[in-house]
Amino acid sequence: MTYRITGLSPQDFAPLFTLGDEALAEAGACRVTASASRGFPCRVSLEDALEGEELILLHHVSHDVATPYRSAYAIYVRKDAAQAGPYIDCTPPVFEGRPLGLRGFEADGMLKDARLAAPGQSDAAIRELFADPRIAYIDAHNAAHGCFAARIERHGDGQ
Repeated sequence: MTYRITGLSPQDFAPLFTLGDEALAEAGACRVTASASRGFPCRVSLEDALEGEELILLHHVSHDVATPYRSAYAIYVRKDAAQAGPYIDCTPPVFEGRPLGLRGFEADGMLKDARLAAPGQSDAAIRELFADPRIAYIDAHNAAHGCFAARIERHGDGQ
């Protein structure tokens, strides 16, 4: 069993960077400058922004399903970020050093199982969840703040 992690599409967020601060506020978003080189995880590049980089902080529906498990929360996106991935059978830099909540869903969007992965344990927890053939995909969230980190999908043979 293998898995794949890919960042969100940059095209979905590029128009936000052309908006002024007032228009961003009307859209429920805001422009942010990273004050450190850790703590501003971009969901497109799957890397932390570097100190001084421009980002947009916005509300994002990460699990758009017609079930009680529909989910949305704030995410960061870096200006001019290139889509990360795919990461095949390994985790992206944005997972490093962070505890993650891993939520395993069936194809219909219903939660089947979940794991809490301490830093360095996400690969093993992902594989453990995917050992259950009913789990179609996993959504990773930062455990402390709850924000969406990335979607993890089955990859290769046995999908």
